[in-house]
Order: sequence, then structure tokens, then C-alpha cells
Amino acid sequence: MNRTAILAIMVAMSFAFTPAAALPLPQHTGDVLTLEQPAQRVITLAPHLAELVYFAGSGDRLVATVAYSNYPQAAENLPRIGDAFRFDLEQIMALRPDLVIAWDSGNPEAAISGLEALGLPVWRTEVRTIGDMAALIREIGIATGQDAQPQALAVAERWSEIQARFADRPTVSYFYQVAERPLYTVNGQHLISQGLSACGAQNVFGNLPSLAPQINPEAVLQADPDVLFAGRVAKEDEPLAHWQSWPRLGAVDNDAFFYLPADLINRATPRLLDAVEIACALLDDYRSGARPAFEAGSNNS
Repeated sequence: MNRTAILAIMVAMSFAFTPAAALPLPQHTGDVLTLEQPAQRVITLAPHLAELVYFAGSGDRLVATVAYSNYPQAAENLPRIGDAFRFDLEQIMALRPDLVIAWDSGNPEAAISGLEALGLPVWRTEVRTIGDMAALIREIGIATGQDAQPQALAVAERWSEIQARFADRPTVSYFYQVAERPLYTVNGQHLISQGLSACGAQNVFGNLPSLAPQINPEAVLQADPDVLFAGRVAKEDEPLAHWQSWPRLGAVDNDAFFYLPADLINRATPRLLDAVEIACALLDDYRSGARPAFEAGSNNS
């Protein structure tokens, strides 16, 4: 998508930003949650949602979030009402939120429904594409009475720029490891795969129907990807080291074990684009035969 198309979309969306008595918020379920006025007391039910609220310029509206909400630094000081799977309903009610932002596919349905049953305004959101991310940032601004159009436009423009910069790269096949035991990966529709596709990378399990399928090591051996990717928290972590026992794997022979910062690649926030740029640089080095200078394989990091 070129800059002209992006600007046209954003201009069209700008007409929606007119603070009014009723604020319609599109839900991932297809319904619409309508607020009578901009939210002043917001609770988020996933770390990426807290980060997006701050990115939209509405961090001062947050009164609580869940465990592992650690970015930006201000998020670490917010009260915790549980984690992404279990919530303290009594604490939530005591905080008197006028908007609860939920992760529709990540938070348990029973937990979300329980909050709705208490009469709380729960906004079911989902980010499946970079475009979804930009749209949600804009909508968070609407929900809180802010103009987050510039932030949304910045995300869309940066994504377009990354796609243009790494266009026409020779294809490199990859396997992305989400977890080792049991072994999980992502399919081609996952946001991670969409990001890596900008680098000319092709997911060997892209055609699987589930977003995050469980597979067996033999399937990876049969697919024989050029490189292996995983997220990691600390430099000393080696979540891909177990593949060394599979010497017939081409990525093992190439020592093509590539790590991306877990907090960047695993969260549906603008920082995911930072991880994408790291991945693109790693793959460019791989194509040229150079050893990557950062976030590289187990023997050189």
C-alpha cells in the first residue's frame, strides 16, 4: 500500500473522529459497543492492549491491567487485576471502569462473558493484521476522547515502508518455534508470519488451519526449513538448541538459528515492526553468507 492510499484511508477515517454523545466501537464479534461518552477509567485484559492504549496517547485513562504488562515503563506501576486468563472480579468492580478492553481470542470466553454479565462495558478486540493494529489504535483514541489518527498513520506508513524496502528478496523458508515442549508454531495467517513475509520469508507450515498449531519434530525435519526462528527473553536463553540433535536439518547444518526479542515479536503492538526489521536484517545476512551481527545463532550470540 503506497502513501497516497494510506492517506486516503486515514482521511476517510478522520470523519469518524468527532466526539459525540454516542461512541460506537466495532467489536471483533461483529457487534458494536456504544459508549455514551469517552471512557475515563479503562482496564485492559492483555499486555499488548495496555501498550496500545499508551501508544494511542490514552495511558492516563488506564486504572489497571494484567500481569506482564511491562511496556511502557508506566504500565509496570498500574494495579494488576489478574492475568490474561483469570481476573479478580471484586477488584475490577471496585475500580469502577467505564471501559474494559478484552482480547477476544486470548482471554477465556467464560471470563469475558462473566464481566459482561456484571454489566461492564467490555470491548472485544482482535489484531490479526498490521492494518487491524492501526485501526485499533485509532479506535482507542475515539473511545477515550483522543485523536490517535497520527499514531495510527505512523504505524501504517512504517509497515508500508518496510514492505517496500525489503521487496523482491529471494525467498527463504523458515520454521517459527513458539514453544519447545510441546512443540508449537504459527501458521501463515498469524501476525508473526505476516510480519516475516515482508522479509521474503516463507513459513513452512503456512497452510495449516490453526493459528498456533502443535506439531511434531519429524514434521519440521520433513519440511526442512532454511532457517529457524524463535523469540527469547534473554541473550543466554537458547530455545532452539534442542534442534542440534537433528543434524540432517538444513538449518542446523547452516547454524541458522535466529532469535528475536520475545516482547517485540510476540505482541500485537507497533514494536512488532522493530522485530520484523531485525528479522529482515538477519535474513539479508543469511542470503549474503555473512554471520549476522546481532540476535544470531546459538554459537555466536
